[in-house]
Amino acid sequence: MIDFLRDAPVEGSLDVVWHAGWSSPKHDPAPEIQVHAYSEHTVLLRQNMSVHFEAPFLFLLFGNDRALLLDTGASADPDHFPLRETVDRLVADWLERHPRPEYPLLVAHTHGHGDHIAADRQFADRPRTTVVGPGLDEVTAAFGLADWPHRAGTLDLGGRIVDLIPGPGHQRAALVFHDRHTGLLLTGDSLYPGRLYVEDRAAYSATVDRLLDFCGTRPVRHVLGCHIEMTTTPCEDYPPRHRAPAGRAAAPAHRGPSAHPAQGPRRDRGRPRHPPVRGVRPRVLRLTGRPADRPTGSYDEGVAPPSGRCQR
Repeated sequence: MIDFLRDAPVEGSLDVVWHAGWSSPKHDPAPEIQVHAYSEHTVLLRQNMSVHFEAPFLFLLFGNDRALLLDTGASADPDHFPLRETVDRLVADWLERHPRPEYPLLVAHTHGHGDHIAADRQFADRPRTTVVGPGLDEVTAAFGLADWPHRAGTLDLGGRIVDLIPGPGHQRAALVFHDRHTGLLLTGDSLYPGRLYVEDRAAYSATVDRLLDFCGTRPVRHVLGCHIEMTTTPCEDYPPRHRAPAGRAAAPAHRGPSAHPAQGPRRDRGRPRHPPVRGVRPRVLRLTGRPADRPTGSYDEGVAPPSGRCQR
């Protein structure tokens, strides 16, 4: 049995160059999914921008009793986006090093937007696999989250505990996942260094308060979001479907716990990936904190420094 509590939160590696697509997508020599081992039991994945311009990040966590896949990307077709095949290979490789019988997989989501759930059907017939639906009722039922969104929950992967923090605002069924083993706070599209699109301002402000309270009492090594959209120049976005030269370093991330959201969302101009609802315009959340020992190469091509604030 692996002791996931020992020395937690353990440090991992964010020393990675993320592939940023190709000028001619059909000739891109890179794989459809980039895989980076953050640690022995934690894998970061990113969909190739040549496959889909959203290029979201996905996360695979291994516990003693089962694995957790967070999000399934922006493309459904396994011929163009072989997520099931990639996950099966990663699970098989892990089981070779840590043999155990009847090892289940749980597929869940940071939230229910299409660029995070598209490949769910690839896992529909996978043995010993549970896919949590993206709807709010499905999420609360699967994780026993009573009194949504006021009460957090936990998920036990077999000695590896993941905290579940309700995170509505960007999308009504959004969840933030905190892995106690690594100290990673996996925030989906609810929080990352860049433009944050809000459909419900009141719900989002409450989510920010919940995250501040949570991070004030928990060890958080890194905050990892799911997209790279902003250049290293604060407030300068990449154009839609833009393919930039590859950048170095981590996924959209801050190092915690010194990096906190502050002052709530405010108005700013920008083009949302998802149309705002109820007349709420896109907003940018100011992020405070220090870069704090960034991996070699500082920020990725789409990550704004933590002190960046858009002024229009």
